[in-house]
Amino acid sequence: MKFFLLLSLIGFCWAQYDPHTQYGRTAIVHLFEWRWVDIAKECERYLAPNGFAGVQVSPPNENIVVHSPSRPWWERYQPISYKICSRSGNEDEFRDMVNRCNNVGVRIYVDAVINHMCGVGAQAGQSSTCGSYFNPNNRDFPGVPYSGFDFNDGKCRTASGGIENYQDAAQVRDCRLSGLLDLALEKDYVRTKVADYMNHLIDIGVAGFRLDASKHMWPGDIKAILDKLHNLNTKWFSQGSRPFIFQEVIDLGGEAVSSNEYFGNGRVTEFKYGAKLGKVMRKWDGEKMSYLKNWGEGWGLMPSDRALVFVDNHDNQRGHGAGGASILTFWDARLYKMAVGFMLAHPYGFTRVMSSYYWPRNFQNGKDVNDWVGPPNNNGKTKEVSINPDSTCGNDWICEHRWRQIRNMVAFRNVVNGQPFANWWDNDSNQVAFGRGNKGFIVFNNDDWALSETLQTGLPAGTYCDVISGDKVDGNCTGIKVYVGNDGKAHFSISNSAEDPFIAIHAESKI
Repeated sequence: MKFFLLLSLIGFCWAQYDPHTQYGRTAIVHLFEWRWVDIAKECERYLAPNGFAGVQVSPPNENIVVHSPSRPWWERYQPISYKICSRSGNEDEFRDMVNRCNNVGVRIYVDAVINHMCGVGAQAGQSSTCGSYFNPNNRDFPGVPYSGFDFNDGKCRTASGGIENYQDAAQVRDCRLSGLLDLALEKDYVRTKVADYMNHLIDIGVAGFRLDASKHMWPGDIKAILDKLHNLNTKWFSQGSRPFIFQEVIDLGGEAVSSNEYFGNGRVTEFKYGAKLGKVMRKWDGEKMSYLKNWGEGWGLMPSDRALVFVDNHDNQRGHGAGGASILTFWDARLYKMAVGFMLAHPYGFTRVMSSYYWPRNFQNGKDVNDWVGPPNNNGKTKEVSINPDSTCGNDWICEHRWRQIRNMVAFRNVVNGQPFANWWDNDSNQVAFGRGNKGFIVFNNDDWALSETLQTGLPAGTYCDVISGDKVDGNCTGIKVYVGNDGKAHFSISNSAEDPFIAIHAESKI
């Protein structure tokens, strides 16, 4: 009995690191600013058939409506209440999405904005997505309700009330981030209101949460909220399942708050991942792909079982957040596909793929002055994600997750899941290759000259379809064929001018 209890406790302690994905699915996608009706369709028509594990959705709660600039993406990060009511849709549409996605094995993870409410500069009576009244000047949010007692105004020790020094952990957590009214999460009333909101979503059927601005909350306050959360809905999850938690902590080193303070609560976003990988792919500061042999903890990244990893996210693809100019995005499609391919092939971390929309970039003095632009819309009403005959997206939606190279690398990750990192090869420069046990093998050429090598793949003999240049269709390859001999070796030729200078094969791409 004691042994069983110990096992139960261990299971409970580890529960918040488990994304509760359907067996054999290993990567999630952030469908940034998508409408619930479009996500429901995408789960059924594309994500489930292609082995995607889940979707991170934009904050579903009521937020401020900002007209100047016109409906920016960041208005979603300024809550007014916890009613499920945003430009992505209402509560009925949200419920329908969660139901339909869960029914095809695609999990929903909510971006939860619980550190703060709207900015102090907002106007009393300014419109909100649900029409709730609010007055930030006297901290009045009757839609929750919150009042002046529920904010950290008295606790913050700076003259401005905002964060002035990131070397002071108390300021980072008790003062206002960018003027946003900081909630007093040490108070049980506030914790209960936040937990009520999250429990409402859990009961609907979500699998977990991205906790926005976690660095700006005390880890103990987050834990107190998590301790109040319900188990997941047993319609889709096993009895006693706890919500998956990943916390947004921007830690590039050199500040008072570090990622490891949050490991006890769940996984943490590893912002160093995209920043460092971007430098390597761009060959900046003398970095080379050959240096990636010990990628992961060997590069100063957090432990793999605590990391949520990504090449770019909704913040840093616009120059917000962390990572600077090295971050690769859909604007750098050739290098971006290689970086995402590397991430999905490599065993480190739990992976998230980005899915973006187009905006008209306008650089002035090195800064994109259009970094605020919200999703494709007609007079503020978010446009449908339309699907073109070639399966790409229309209406200015980018949909990187539908790019063949990325979709097929999500499948690659599923096939090689649990297999060891193996058969590393490099040319001391930017041509590298590695395998995952006897299930998959990938080769990159990021040099300015051609690659032509015979390499040990670790795979059984046979003919394989390269899943980057094409697909396996009806027992044949629409792209490059790779012939693996009885000794496990195969010859690879990759031109440095190839549209996609990498090749990937796996057990299920064999013909």
